[in-house]
Amino acid sequence: MRVVVTGAGGNIGRAVVARLENEGVEVVALTLEPATFDKATVVVGSAGDPDVVAEAFTEETDAVIHLAAIPAPTLGTALDVFAGNTRATFVVLDEAARRGVPRAVLASSYALLGMPFSPHDLHPPYYPLDEQAPPQIEDPYALSKLVDELTGEMVHRRHGMDVVALRFPFTGDTPRLEKAAADVRTDPVAAARNSWAYLHVEDAAEAAWLAASAPLRGFHRVFLAAPETLADRPTEELIAEYHPGVPVRTAIPGRRVPIDTTAAERLLGFRSSYRLPEQDG
Repeated sequence: MRVVVTGAGGNIGRAVVARLENEGVEVVALTLEPATFDKATVVVGSAGDPDVVAEAFTEETDAVIHLAAIPAPTLGTALDVFAGNTRATFVVLDEAARRGVPRAVLASSYALLGMPFSPHDLHPPYYPLDEQAPPQIEDPYALSKLVDELTGEMVHRRHGMDVVALRFPFTGDTPRLEKAAADVRTDPVAAARNSWAYLHVEDAAEAAWLAASAPLRGFHRVFLAAPETLADRPTEELIAEYHPGVPVRTAIPGRRVPIDTTAAERLLGFRSSYRLPEQDG
């Protein structure tokens, strides 16, 4: 199997490359800056540059995992973030489609719902959140992720490519997650916009591998999250305090994450493995 990974030098990208290499996959790692990997072939340049992206593909490519993006609206101008992200996604999927690549995996985001980076205090339409929840977009990053998903849907319709958009929550390695949990347990409002959700980077890599290799057809968007929240309080108690009035459609017991991840489990067979350790105090 041969897979192109864009954004291979990033937070999730390195974990994805390592996961694929462990499966014996031939990996082509597209990175904006020079990087080294155990086995992957490296192509350096922008995922928004058709010539660079074309260099990464061959007719034998089985899948592309597109992770390259500016990951927050604060990391560039609004135009840089929106135009850069959507251009890269279009270029990568268009180049893949030209070569008959049968599968694409897109890094989408929980932030697509609009809450994390909004200049206003937004609340979700209901809990548990699922893929039918309507976005409330007020920032260029969330808008770029919505357009990325629509681009994937278009490419599926036009070219028959099977596409999975993975809606990642706050994602990190163990130290980053443990720090986030300590911050949230001191002040839960710090993660209220993110619904207190998280995912370990190794689980993100596993989801990407499954999305690239599982037997499926069509275009799909799925939420990912660890089963419990970063917080140390009952989830429904947090919702009542920080998202008052938001309907809770089905019971959310204990510290259960208020995001429905059954679509990812059903489609990909994915279940998060990492759990935050219990903290004293």
